Amino acid sequence: MYSKLPNLTLGFHGCDIETYKKVLYYHKSLKPSKNLYDWLGNGIYFWENSYERAKQWAEDYCNRYNKRNPNSTPKIPAVIGAVISLGYCLNLSDYKSNVILQLGYDLLKINCEATDMAMPINKNINNNNDLLIRNLDCAVIQQIHDYNKNMGLKSYDSVRGVFVEGSPVYENSGIMNKTHIQICVTNPNCIKGYFRPLEHNKEYDRV
Repeated sequence: MYSKLPNLTLGFHGCDIETYKKVLYYHKSLKPSKNLYDWLGNGIYFWENSYERAKQWAEDYCNRYNKRNPNSTPKIPAVIGAVISLGYCLNLSDYKSNVILQLGYDLLKINCEATDMAMPINKNINNNNDLLIRNLDCAVIQQIHDYNKNMGLKSYDSVRGVFVEGSPVYENSGIMNKTHIQICVTNPNCIKGYFRPLEHNKEYDRV
């Protein structure tokens, strides 16, 4: 009853300059991510209301690519803004999503046992404490999408999650410096438009 979120929200997508130009100059659409480790399942990813976090991700991504490919044309980081209607949303910050996630996990476990396949796992990389590789979470959410489709139920337009990530902002803090809200859009019609994020104009700051 309360899964349809009525308000528009701003999302920011970190990318390279080539993707930026394709979307904003040539009106191409962003392509869904289909990695097995996607935190919120497959779809088009945005940082909710966080240009700076999207920019940092884009810089890290381009730096990693440039180091691995020193003989290729260097990638330049960029950020695309989007106006998004979340629609019928699997909102993981809502308490009732626990029941839905547990159902997805149980169905995944049954399917893995029936096909003699190992359950996916979430894991760290490079001694990182943040479970950056989310194969299990991705598989659970994809299982939920499959269940809805197979049962003739309404499909989710988007998935939204809050992630506590990074290091303490200050000593003994329970607030982490990379904590963020992420949006995964599964229905591209939820994206109402793309835009170029503007720099803050300090001349109009109020005292």
